[in-house]
Amino acid sequence: MRNTQLPTPLPVQQFARCIDDTARPAGYVGDWPTAGRVYPVEVRPHVRTGKAHVHVLGFYAERPYGAFAAHRFEPVATLWMN
Repeated sequence: MRNTQLPTPLPVQQFARCIDDTARPAGYVGDWPTAGRVYPVEVRPHVRTGKAHVHVLGFYAERPYGAFAAHRFEPVATLWMN
């Protein structure tokens, strides 16, 4: 029998500092990060390209997706919650 269960995410919370808040795309609707601020984030691979994208937790984005390129952020801390 094949295992069809999805992998369980690790019990961690990641934090990253925005280092580039320039070049907001035309037509972007939603929250936009501010350079220098630290945000709780999830880093996930893009569904098509596999490149890392940063999702800022608590941000609202109507379009295009609400994910940001990884080069806009630098990791600050990972909090293990066990």
